[in-house]
Amino acid sequence: MIEVRRLRVLRALADHGTVTAAAEVLHLTPSAVSQQLAALESEVGQELLERRGRRVAITSAGRLLLSHADTILTEVERAEDAMQSYANGTTGEVRIAAFATAISLLVAPTLPVLREAVPGLRLSVSDAEGHQAIARLLDGEIDLAIAVEHRGSPRPDDERLARIPLYAEPFVAVVHRSHPVASAEAVDLTALSSDDWVMTSIGNPIRDVVLLACEQAGFQPRAAHTSDDFRSVAALVAANAGVSLVPRLAISDYKPTDAVLLPLIAPTPVRRVFAATRKARADHPLLTTTITALQKTATTLPLTF
Repeated sequence: MIEVRRLRVLRALADHGTVTAAAEVLHLTPSAVSQQLAALESEVGQELLERRGRRVAITSAGRLLLSHADTILTEVERAEDAMQSYANGTTGEVRIAAFATAISLLVAPTLPVLREAVPGLRLSVSDAEGHQAIARLLDGEIDLAIAVEHRGSPRPDDERLARIPLYAEPFVAVVHRSHPVASAEAVDLTALSSDDWVMTSIGNPIRDVVLLACEQAGFQPRAAHTSDDFRSVAALVAANAGVSLVPRLAISDYKPTDAVLLPLIAPTPVRRVFAATRKARADHPLLTTTITALQKTATTLPLTF
């Protein structure tokens, strides 16, 4: 008989690529992970892994087992949730991870509504960049991720996730008040092609959106400065250090005197924000209540000038 805990070990290895990384996520030693995987191979009578240098590759038999493991683990998690719901009734905890803007403008305003609607609900909120929240969700650290669509996002048909769109936020140009386009009603990206730029760091999904928008406009921005904090981005622009594109809501409560925000002439890049849960818990009452409240708050966001 296959032990479920060993399937969890195999899934962690497939997700993270090395025994060491899987051990860290599972809070086990690398030796314990190796022992569990060896025992699983013995249980199924097939070779599930093959070593390729420092990494471990999943064999075809291992991939076949993983396809069943995801279903099994999903059903086990459903059973655990059913027992917890039976024991707790309408009480429980929802752990949310979101990027800073979503926390301040979406999550925080929703908390009082949820406290009134479900007095027994405990909410735990933590900060995570848009590309980090999904990884934490899949690792079981959180229950609900507020994330951003980007090229590295899991595919829409990823069987492990349930995704719910929240809002699409247009980007705006940020320029110094002395810039030639500062008095325009809207700006064409090509007008900024010769400027220095303030960019987010490599790996940040915002950078991907900006680079793609500039590429479609026919140029590659010259990244002179880097910051993942949009207040810092605006401050650098206000110091006449360059221009930038930022999501509309990112600096809605902060605009230095010398920085000007301008809408973009279509096509306008957008930051698409969604909520995600593990599919096994997608219909949990506490999660559905939380997501519904977040969706309602999202409809009140000032997404246009």
